[in-house]
Amino acid sequence: MIIPRRRIRQRGESFRLARKFGVLMKKIVAIIKPFKLDDVREALSAQGISGMTVSEVKGFGRQKGHTELYRGAEYVVDFLPKAKIELVVRDQDVDTCVEAIIKGAHTGKIGDGKIFVSDISRVIRIRTNEEGEDAI
Repeated sequence: MIIPRRRIRQRGESFRLARKFGVLMKKIVAIIKPFKLDDVREALSAQGISGMTVSEVKGFGRQKGHTELYRGAEYVVDFLPKAKIELVVRDQDVDTCVEAIIKGAHTGKIGDGKIFVSDISRVIRIRTNEEGEDAI
């Protein structure tokens, strides 16, 4: 039984109720190497995903940066450039999106990145006031 989103909002019911009745979506955040961004975008487009947010970020994990030589001087680069992709999808699309990101971002070398999946209990499109899956 699925109750309308409007009823959930009017009653002021919580995240627990949204999960119980299936109006929950997922947010996928992927941190990848910048040169793999086009491959990931194409892989997601092939799965029917049309919207995402991309940010240029810096960070490090097990790589712990690296040493570079510039004009004879050696210096340490602690934070490496990365691309951060954020997208919100329906529950049933999560596995295909994660597989597409892995396929597009994989190089087999250290620093390929990470994917984080979290729950989203409410999405609202500002322009039309649509909610839930209609707002994606």
